[in-house]
Amino acid sequence: MNNKNTKSISIPLGIVLRRVPGVTHWVNHVWKAVAVLPGAGPADWKELRRDGEAVEFHATTLPLELFRTDTEAYLHGLSAKIPSIYVVMRHSDGDKPLDIVLTTASPYEAQDYADTGEELVEKIPMPDGLIAWIREFIELHHEDEVFVKRRRDKHRVDFTEDGKGDARIRQVSDVYRAPGSKETVH
Repeated sequence: MNNKNTKSISIPLGIVLRRVPGVTHWVNHVWKAVAVLPGAGPADWKELRRDGEAVEFHATTLPLELFRTDTEAYLHGLSAKIPSIYVVMRHSDGDKPLDIVLTTASPYEAQDYADTGEELVEKIPMPDGLIAWIREFIELHHEDEVFVKRRRDKHRVDFTEDGKGDARIRQVSDVYRAPGSKETVH
């Protein structure tokens, strides 16, 4: 595969999207990522299959990159009931219905994109050959981190009364008074 000093590897991954008719009159079509094609060549929304109104496209080919610092995330992804690749997409303003931004094997990275709410993240089951390729990379690079318990300082910090107002500003009245009160100080 590669040697221990390699920081990352990649493989071209074709993304297959399926378009089906929408179920409401507000949405004409519904798009779903349904498959990946490891080692695929370049593509630009090439129609693969048509079954009635359902059409599958080889939308694009993007690199799937694996980094040796992310092996814990890949290991977590492979230990799932169904190991998956995540495809990150955005709605397009151009002539294509979706812009496919990224493919990742890291469920952590996929979650980060899903949390923004700006991207669509689809989960696609990994083919067996891709699982083996990722597992080989993990076996070569993964190192378990040793847990080190943090020790507390013995220094007592409860003797000082920090946080009662700003020390740079001279207080002429009670710092605990309500901000809107009209007390006058003489």
